[in-house]
Amino acid sequence: MAAEGLITKKATVAFSHLGCEKNRVDTEHMLGLLAAAGYGVSADEAEANVVVVNTCSFIQDARTESVRTLVELAEQGKQIVIAGCLAQHFQAELLESLPEARAIVGTGDYQHIVEVLERVEAGERVNRVSAVPTFVADEHLPRYRTSSEAVAYLKVAEGCDYRCAFCIIPKLRGDQRSRTIESIVAEAEQLAAQGVKELILISQITTNYGLDLYGKPQLAELLQALGKVEIPWIRVHYAYPTGLTPEVLAAYREVANVLPYLDLPLQHSHPELLKAMNRPWQAGVNAELIKRIRSQLPDAVMRTTFIVGFPGETEDHFNHLLHFVEEQRFDHVGVFCFSPEDGTAAASLPDQVPAAIAEERRGRLMEIQQQISAECNSAWVGRIVDVLIEQENPASGELIGRCLRFAPDVDGEVRIHPGNNGVSAAPGTMVPVRITAASVYDLEGEVVGIEAMLENEKNAARRS
Repeated sequence: MAAEGLITKKATVAFSHLGCEKNRVDTEHMLGLLAAAGYGVSADEAEANVVVVNTCSFIQDARTESVRTLVELAEQGKQIVIAGCLAQHFQAELLESLPEARAIVGTGDYQHIVEVLERVEAGERVNRVSAVPTFVADEHLPRYRTSSEAVAYLKVAEGCDYRCAFCIIPKLRGDQRSRTIESIVAEAEQLAAQGVKELILISQITTNYGLDLYGKPQLAELLQALGKVEIPWIRVHYAYPTGLTPEVLAAYREVANVLPYLDLPLQHSHPELLKAMNRPWQAGVNAELIKRIRSQLPDAVMRTTFIVGFPGETEDHFNHLLHFVEEQRFDHVGVFCFSPEDGTAAASLPDQVPAAIAEERRGRLMEIQQQISAECNSAWVGRIVDVLIEQENPASGELIGRCLRFAPDVDGEVRIHPGNNGVSAAPGTMVPVRITAASVYDLEGEVVGIEAMLENEKNAARRS
């Protein structure tokens, strides 16, 4: 008879995934490893003997959500394995504070999840957190995907070499360590064989991909290699300014399945704020960078994120950002209020901006951006574009999907009404859609047939 409170051999395990898509990939590897070892894996926490919570600790709100999830599971009597960034951040404190926690697993240790559960089954409370994360998964590590069949995230590197004053990621995930081009292409081929239609390349600094491995960034070479993989869309997240070289922009332009979608995490526009954020490489290059991108990629869709209320941000600094956004007209913008995080340089900076002022600035910036986003979306009305269908409403027949303009979860959607000709589509397929209407965040359209596509191309040829 098993000792009271211990997990039964080959337990049924559920996962609670929190945080970013890099965390999602780690969760999928843990699921794959446990399934390969014979553990039951359930999407229902009620059925599980143990719940692995892959936590986020990026900002206070994320930590609060992670802790709330842990407490709720503990109150349900679940035995918990805490993985991810919160485990890396607080380590043994978590085991001391939460008796229901049977183990903690760091961001560089999730590959040991089977061993961790076996030790827990033997009666141990396990601390499996490396002081400095060094692991990066490759195509040989089992993986059980949790996103839709048509969309997959592929982690090209782990960690970060930058030391932005507001960011705790290097402390939680270590320095950058890239996978080889061959490894990434091999995994992309595996995903293509599974029917993936959109592959999203992720890391902390994707435009610095390969610097640690090859001595210089190799994103252009990686994109050229992935151009040979039979996946219709390849989307790159987190295109840092320093890595957008002429060679990288040429790859975006020349590789047919690489989408002209650039996620530029600029954070601010004023050189003084960028210096305070410890982003000196970025100061003074934003406007020139964007001009160069638009000249080489005229159809580029650009998303960015900004932080308002960073310590020392004055009204003049903020007005500089307002004017920058008005001038550059980004397609999508995310705005975050500064959050002072323990363990980061910015937490102890003087001239902290009151939260109410930061929130007011966020509202003003978003109000300006909403008008810009609406106008950018309206420019797509009348176009026929490929849309990846993701959902269907059986009652109304309405379909929901995305065109190249929208990345999953962070951007808008294309809502597709049944066409007059009865043409429809199934989730997981990619179909031509004529855009008929636009709003601040979303587009609307209808599926079209080959006749409309031919007419559209004839009209385009006449205009040119």
